[in-house]
Amino acid sequence: MGDIKKIILAYSGGLDTSVILRWLVEQYKAEVIAFVADLGQGEDLGEIKEKAIKTGASKVYVEDLKDEFVRDFVFTALRANAVYEGMYLMGTSLARPLIAKKQIEIAKKENADAVSHGATGKGNDQVRFELTYYALNPSIRVIAPWREWNFKSRRDLVAYAKNHGIPVPVTKEKPYSCDRNLFHTSYEGGILEDPWAEPPENMFEMTVSPEKAPDRPTYIDIDFEKGVPVRADGEELSPVELLHKLNKIAGKNGVGRVDMVENRFVGIKSRGVYETPGGTILHAAHRAVESLTMDREVMHLRDMLTPKFSELIYYGFWYSPEMEMLRAAINESQKNVSGTARMKIYKGAVSVVGRRSPFSLYQKDLATFEEEKVYNQTDATGFIRINALRLSVKKLLGKDKK
Repeated sequence: MGDIKKIILAYSGGLDTSVILRWLVEQYKAEVIAFVADLGQGEDLGEIKEKAIKTGASKVYVEDLKDEFVRDFVFTALRANAVYEGMYLMGTSLARPLIAKKQIEIAKKENADAVSHGATGKGNDQVRFELTYYALNPSIRVIAPWREWNFKSRRDLVAYAKNHGIPVPVTKEKPYSCDRNLFHTSYEGGILEDPWAEPPENMFEMTVSPEKAPDRPTYIDIDFEKGVPVRADGEELSPVELLHKLNKIAGKNGVGRVDMVENRFVGIKSRGVYETPGGTILHAAHRAVESLTMDREVMHLRDMLTPKFSELIYYGFWYSPEMEMLRAAINESQKNVSGTARMKIYKGAVSVVGRRSPFSLYQKDLATFEEEKVYNQTDATGFIRINALRLSVKKLLGKDKK
């Protein structure tokens, strides 16, 4: 331990990283620099910085990463329609590689020996942080306190924090852990570890319950350019402004809640509750514009790649050769995904009620059930017979098993 002189810690001001900061100072006898990433979590970052200094940090970096987070991470996942196990839009998964990347940049600037994080040895975040560390700096030393110290539970951490005068944010009124950024809020642990127990209504921060949402629907038009959302109701907005606006609209209409049991990378099933209000609208709107503009086979091929793309994000392989390859394919698929989706938001539900695009492949004359002159319906006879040929041969030769 004596060869480590300076450590960059990903610091949130919560129980785990506050205890870790103090523990690193005592255990490693090293200088600890705290790094606080502003991802739109809505906390008093000045207060967190002050707490880090009081807890033992020699210096604190606070960096506004909201633009980069939404532009390069959230919207990249959106263009791929990335959803883990059919439900999770991965707000935490997308944030970790960005935080880790900035840690490595600060470590280089400060000539630090090591980086550290607050992820436990049971979860996904340890993998996401450390795969990014090693991808960007293979020689960096990594300190994962949850895999080193003798503490067995957060109850032990609370006791340590009280003994060292560190304020404890976990209370009886909030008996679960919470992670928030501009894209989502996640809740896990504590009372949520019982997968049969319904989450308490007062837990949610970004959305009202659908029962308390307005009795009239809200309509909004969202414009996309090459798969990227750029305008809401005709108003051009930055990525952060757009997501913030949609979060407010979706939140007041009870949109974006997910309660699921997911499969962690390490092999443990975990119950997570999530709020992703604006992101839920964007995913539905993006799909709507794609439905008009994407060639069928391109769409189906991209849809085959989406589960793998989502898995790579969830597992932490953001900076990997396979992710780079998939990203190039998805970028190619989005070159004509420009247009407008009209969304109806009402009591927890998001519906597409209109879509249009200058690159639309939809041809009314072909799709209509009314009289038209561009499609000869008798052509379908040969088409069906050719496709049925192998099925008929199999039956005629008696090769099908009973």
